[in-house]
Amino acid sequence: MCGIVGYIGGREAAPLLLHGLKRLEYRGYDSAGIAVLNGKLSVLKQKGSVALLEKLVEEGKNTTADSTVGIGHTRWATHGDPSDRNAHPHLNASGDIALIHNGIIENHAALRTELTKHGYVFKSDTDSEVLVHLIDHLWKNIPFINFECAVRHSLSLVEGTYGLCVISQREPDNLIAARKGSPLVIGVGEQEYFIASDAAPLIEYTRKVVYLADGEMAVVRRDGFRVMTVDNVEHEAVVTELDFELEEIEKGGYEHFMLKEIFEQQEVMRDVMRGRIKLDENRVHLGGIQDYSDKLRNADRILILACGTSWHAGLIGEYLIEEFARIPVEVDYASEFRYRNPIVGQNDVVIVISQSGETADTLAAMRIARERGACVMGICNVVGSTIAREAHFGMYTHAGPEIGVASTKAFTAQVIALVMLALELSRERTLSNAEMTLYLRELLAVPQKAEEIFRLNDEIVSIAERFKDARHFLYLGRGYNFPVALEGALKLKEISYIHAEGYPAAEMKHGPIALIDENMPVIVIATHDSTYKKMLSNIEEVRARGGKVIAIANEGDDEINKLAHHVITIPETLGALSPLLTVLPLQLLAYHIATLRGCNVDRPRNLAKSVTVE
Repeated sequence: MCGIVGYIGGREAAPLLLHGLKRLEYRGYDSAGIAVLNGKLSVLKQKGSVALLEKLVEEGKNTTADSTVGIGHTRWATHGDPSDRNAHPHLNASGDIALIHNGIIENHAALRTELTKHGYVFKSDTDSEVLVHLIDHLWKNIPFINFECAVRHSLSLVEGTYGLCVISQREPDNLIAARKGSPLVIGVGEQEYFIASDAAPLIEYTRKVVYLADGEMAVVRRDGFRVMTVDNVEHEAVVTELDFELEEIEKGGYEHFMLKEIFEQQEVMRDVMRGRIKLDENRVHLGGIQDYSDKLRNADRILILACGTSWHAGLIGEYLIEEFARIPVEVDYASEFRYRNPIVGQNDVVIVISQSGETADTLAAMRIARERGACVMGICNVVGSTIAREAHFGMYTHAGPEIGVASTKAFTAQVIALVMLALELSRERTLSNAEMTLYLRELLAVPQKAEEIFRLNDEIVSIAERFKDARHFLYLGRGYNFPVALEGALKLKEISYIHAEGYPAAEMKHGPIALIDENMPVIVIATHDSTYKKMLSNIEEVRARGGKVIAIANEGDDEINKLAHHVITIPETLGALSPLLTVLPLQLLAYHIATLRGCNVDRPRNLAKSVTVE
């Protein structure tokens, strides 16, 4: 969602803030702005890109020069349209307090009404502006109160979520940050400190970071910082080391981050498995679940909660765990689970999946499950994220930073994590030693097979050129590849803005077949598995109605070549592992269709990388 950067130290703040905002562009935004202190408070903001803001700052650089304290923001509109007036930072009436805010203030209307009675005039439509006026009001009207106390007291009065930074020329040597439901990281330097909504803007300056927890607030000065709760209980700041390199958040010669991340997947697959697959012991070793393996094996039920692409990975996880471990599994949208009155028992294990570890709905669902006595396992990518801290146990996917908004390598990393979990849970229960060996060897072979698929890139470009102007796509799959059909359709609509639907192929006759004509491309995942013959029948049915068939099939499949209009052939693997390969050409097809249509694939419209508001 929105991006936050902040700085206090000895360097000029404005260039650092602008560079940090560029690092956060992948999160999705519609306006950008900075506020800096150099004796007085100066704010520059506008609708549009960080590049436009940079020009604005260059034109007014006499107002930002020599500033060593500042905050910056990229806004993703919630309350109020994308416009200059709604861009952050927001100022109080006298222009000596500036605030940036991620999240949603749910009681903003009541607070706005009350502040209006006290003479405050609002210049934006945002819920965030309420906060800066509330801080100003309390600071002026409560005797002996200082900046820190005004912010703390304001936060005790708001309902909702926030990640925020505030500065004031009344106390120019303090930068205040606070977090509830929207992530914030403090970068620890030498006599300088950085604030950001994720670690991407920090890695160039420091590897030492502190992740603020929900309900925590930090008062940051050049000579140090303090962390406390909003109720003013001092907390010890735990400093951790970032575990990725600057090169990982650079494009590395690729035109887009998304393409880079697609082609990184064979290495990501190896990284997820590294140290975890023990061929000499014929098992998977998952250190993060060791203390809870009996709890998992003896669970009455496993419930998987996730959103978006992670939900599709979770569906594959359901098939895997039920087949290999014979434990009942249910998969639910976290966004639906949290608003029901779900039945969760103490003998249930809840697995939450999130790339960022900060997805708002998934976090809320996880907390509900914990409150009801369930044991919670987290699967996420970001070390130190909220899910990683609050789950009872879990595992990291080690996919590295994912900058492209449309998730690619995170999906395959999550699926491999779930494969390994299912295999470990099946040990000494369902799979024989010979079967376990077969699966482990085939899993280790998947990255090499992925590389073979990436050699088909030019062929996939040709198919993309043929179908880039289609208005609708239908994706069909069965069994393990039904979730892949959903994921393929999601990728296409996310970045190309073409309407696409994923369907279980057996359900085609229950509605979608009515849509098929000569203008409807139908993508069919028809690999050699137990449903192969059924998929051939589906292809015949599509052809009979004039539909154009694009098939994902195994190498050497002559039958498919006779039926489909276009065939993308991939290496064969075990059915349960096939999603790791079948999804790759679908990612490339979506990418190339989008680029041929002139779409910004790294920052698709209206989407955000980390969905930290409801």
